[in-house]
Amino acid sequence: MTDVPQLVSIFNAVGGGAAAAVAFAAFVLPADNATLSLSVSIPVVLDVLIGSITFSGSLVAAGKLQGIIPGKPISFPGARVVNVGIVIVALVSGILAIVFTGSTLMLVIVLVASLILGVLMVLPIGGADAPVIVSLLNAFTGLAVAMAGFAINNQALIIAGALVGAAGTILTLQMAKAMNRSVVSIILGGFGTGDAAASPAASDEDLSNVRSLTSDDVAIQLAYAQHVLIVPGYGLAAAQAQHEVAELAALLIKNGVDVKYAIHPVAGRMPGHMNVLLAEANVPYDQMLQLDDANAAFDNCDVALVIGANDVCNPAARVSENAVSGMPILNADHAKSVVVIKRSMRPGYAGISNPLFTDPKTGMLFDDAKKALVDITAGVKEYVAA
Repeated sequence: MTDVPQLVSIFNAVGGGAAAAVAFAAFVLPADNATLSLSVSIPVVLDVLIGSITFSGSLVAAGKLQGIIPGKPISFPGARVVNVGIVIVALVSGILAIVFTGSTLMLVIVLVASLILGVLMVLPIGGADAPVIVSLLNAFTGLAVAMAGFAINNQALIIAGALVGAAGTILTLQMAKAMNRSVVSIILGGFGTGDAAASPAASDEDLSNVRSLTSDDVAIQLAYAQHVLIVPGYGLAAAQAQHEVAELAALLIKNGVDVKYAIHPVAGRMPGHMNVLLAEANVPYDQMLQLDDANAAFDNCDVALVIGANDVCNPAARVSENAVSGMPILNADHAKSVVVIKRSMRPGYAGISNPLFTDPKTGMLFDDAKKALVDITAGVKEYVAA
């Protein structure tokens, strides 16, 4: 489950690359040596453009998600100007390839420029923005496949590509809106590039302010709480602890505790990551609260149990000049008490510290999520039985 986001990115790369290859072949080797018409050459150029961006961009996204490429935003001065320049080169070359039918050189320039643009578009992506770019690249894959269908006159490819492209576009727009981001800034490579240096990782002074808990401490809090909100994050997926958290929640519910899951739209590494993870553990959908409903529930929450989540509940998003500024978050800090299960104080994917961890009402349980949940469940059973 933890590798699914990377796998989705690889699939996007394969789909986009294959579509671009089909279009390139249709341009270089037209059927029956016929001259390409505008109805074919235009889709071919668009396919090579979109497919190549998808191919290189998806490979970079997969590398970031896998940890091969640093997850933090990677950019350089004047990146947007360079990106716009590359777009202009690609468009001009594409137009020339269409006007001068059969100009393979112009199409090669489109191909190379698009591959570079895909890399430069995804490198600046950082923080919790990763799922949005995966969704955008999925939409690009659909568009590339549809263009390939036009290029070789294959209606099945046109229909399938249009469906994937439309679904991916709608999902991307919805997620970008939920994240208070601009899709245009994604395409221009200015997405997720907040100043991570403005919020350094936790220092030794921060560590001295952390209140550590044991599994027994957490078990007592949960056993005697009335309202509990569980905030799942990538750490839950990495530990494969979805069944353990579902067992704990079921135990608490059986003993009269109101338990719900607070789901952030971009928690994890792909759209709907937490929903899929919890569904795998047969968690009822009506127990999953989306962002707005979850934030309303935090005000009456006795214990917010944060499991492997970081950036999606980082109060630093409410201040300016950092990698998560302006991002809607789960207001876990509004709960009466907070318990965070985490291996260490290392920052999340955005690379910035989380003030929630040093909040006086927050307790940290440093452990593997699966082991911690098993121990907490055992503790709750003891207190309930007593």
